[in-house]
Amino acid sequence: MSAPGVVLELAVQDVAGAMIARRRGVDRMELCGALALGGITPSVGLLETAVATGVSVHVLIRPRAGGFEYGPDERRVMLADVRSAVAAGAAGVVVGATREGLIDERFVRHVVAESPETSFHRAFDALADHDRALDTLAALGMRRLLTSGGGDRAVDRAETIARTVDRAAGRIEVMAGAGITAGNVHVLTATGVAAVHASASRHVTDPVEGRLGSATDDGYATTDDGAVQALLAALGR
Repeated sequence: MSAPGVVLELAVQDVAGAMIARRRGVDRMELCGALALGGITPSVGLLETAVATGVSVHVLIRPRAGGFEYGPDERRVMLADVRSAVAAGAAGVVVGATREGLIDERFVRHVVAESPETSFHRAFDALADHDRALDTLAALGMRRLLTSGGGDRAVDRAETIARTVDRAAGRIEVMAGAGITAGNVHVLTATGVAAVHASASRHVTDPVEGRLGSATDDGYATTDDGAVQALLAALGR
């Protein structure tokens, strides 16, 4: 069953992905670096290239891998990155910040004030009380929320996501993400989400001689044009 009203947000981490998003008419892209680490803030050059495609660009603001409780210096860096992204033409930003197991309300309020649109990412799934977190984000003026329902794959938590949509009641958009493919996207669109979020990626083998870091240097992930086309077709595009 197609879902032509559901937005496709494509997670993009390189120039090739941005060009595919433009060529295939993707609704929105979340721009980041290092998707293998869950994503970090992308470079200025990549941001400028993505904005030039004409696709709505929402920039991930995350200064490092790991958890989502940030110190004062990190929060200052993140706010500076928000301002830079908006100045460069981003349509919005994507953040996730917690404090003592709850939404970091003060920080999120600052971000919402600085950005045309703000999305809260899957830091939401790491919180114990999802109902309270949802209500807090809606009250803070957050535009949308990305969730897997708390699982590794959104499709396995479709019932939880549907309950989140019901509780949101239009106060905040709910977007499903994590492991979404053309083969399972219909399960998520049936929950009533406003959007689905997918990386639609493939691995490129490109080994490095020697070792440059702690990760395995056997290649990289990039957007798969065929997977994007299949997702759009499954959504009725």
